[in-house]
Amino acid sequence: MKSRHGARETILLFDSGLGGLTVYREVAAARPYVDFLYVADDAGFPYGDLPEPALGSRVVTLIGEHDRDHRPDLVVIACNTASTIVLPDLRKKFSLPFVGTVPAIKPACAASITKRVSVLGTEATVAREYTRALIRDYAGDCKVTLVGAKKLAAYAEDDLAGAKIDDAAIREEIAPAFVDDGNRTDTIVLACTHYPLLIERLRKLAPWPVNFIDPAPAIARRVTELLGPGKAGDHPGSTKAIFTSGRQAASTLGLIQRRSTRGLTLRGFPPRNRALRGPKWPRGVSHPRFAPAQ
Repeated sequence: MKSRHGARETILLFDSGLGGLTVYREVAAARPYVDFLYVADDAGFPYGDLPEPALGSRVVTLIGEHDRDHRPDLVVIACNTASTIVLPDLRKKFSLPFVGTVPAIKPACAASITKRVSVLGTEATVAREYTRALIRDYAGDCKVTLVGAKKLAAYAEDDLAGAKIDDAAIREEIAPAFVDDGNRTDTIVLACTHYPLLIERLRKLAPWPVNFIDPAPAIARRVTELLGPGKAGDHPGSTKAIFTSGRQAASTLGLIQRRSTRGLTLRGFPPRNRALRGPKWPRGVSHPRFAPAQ
């Protein structure tokens, strides 16, 4: 695919907060020579609290602004709630390709041995007709339990920022996803991109082992399908971040980089003792791929 910039491709990755970084790490690993713009609409977080018309209008407006200013070659909507509501409108309004994030029900049901699958998402995502249609179309003989977690996305953001989140609070959010009706749940769809940020704790707190399905690898494959094989460059691409709340990207991404040394490996965020430092990088950012957007 020919870049709109004539040279290096640019991918806009959009989420309501920092959950989209779980998608970013997979896409960036697949296309290391691409420039990324990460847009976090944290001023609107959590999206599940917004009425559908307001959310749709908000996302279309933001994408329009950044399409005008940055001319990306592809947009990834790294948010299940936004994807299930606004993807059709985005594809009608803009000519560039979009990759959405929807509950991975089809592969989950195909992989389940016990035929007991749970979809763990925000209350908004599990309430969508779109999600229920996926179950009707792809569940087959699997019994699918929808679980709306009210606070888990916020816990993921807070945990990433270094706040202490009690095990009991996380356990309460995920408990309904574990069903034992003679056959135990063996597969859980993580239907919110924030949830993989907590994957180690989810595994630790699970009452029995299950397969947690993260949609990010499939999204990275879809990006490659749409853009074609990635082209090598002389140096890795850059990543700029914009937070709609106005908070500083540098300090926030610095927190993420430090978090990667505590059990979450985000590709593109090296351990601190390997960080590249220098006066050209903004304070709080210790990796050359990351800089705050101007």
